[in-house]
Amino acid sequence: MNLPPLFWAFFRIGILGFGGGPAMIPLVHAEVVSRHRWLNDEEFADVLAIGNTLPGPIATKLPGYVGYRVGGVSGCVTALVAIILPMVVAMIAMLGIFSHYRDVAWIRGMGQAVVPVVMVMMAQLTWDFFIKSRASLGWLASVIMAMLAGGLIYWLGVHPGWVIGAILITALLRPSREKPIKGSA
Repeated sequence: MNLPPLFWAFFRIGILGFGGGPAMIPLVHAEVVSRHRWLNDEEFADVLAIGNTLPGPIATKLPGYVGYRVGGVSGCVTALVAIILPMVVAMIAMLGIFSHYRDVAWIRGMGQAVVPVVMVMMAQLTWDFFIKSRASLGWLASVIMAMLAGGLIYWLGVHPGWVIGAILITALLRPSREKPIKGSA
């Protein structure tokens, strides 16, 4: 089995892959296709396409598949540990530093300054979702669904996953409103 090269290939990606999963895709391609030739370009494109249709981060799906292909279950585990390990170590180190210096005024200010930025980002995301919903469902249906979902989540304490699941099931069971094309039977 090629477990050490597999580990080091994905460990390098984990260290250098700033910006999340999509930013790691070129690094994965360079290691998997160009350097080690575990996959060819066509196979990589297929794996990437399938990986993008599945839930979860692409940064773990690609290494998991490539690792499994190269070394079976142990290869899958090796690749996943290698890609995740740098992030976990960095998070632990940063949280350790943050908790040690949390009483320093400028560190506390950084933590407080993040809250409004995240609030604006969430507001922008909410507005974008509302615009998309309004375009597909209409203004009234979008407002009613938002109010209903908000009421269920905030006032009745229903978990958001249940609300999203119910909306997805309703959308799947809803009859299609598409009009048949004239001249087709």
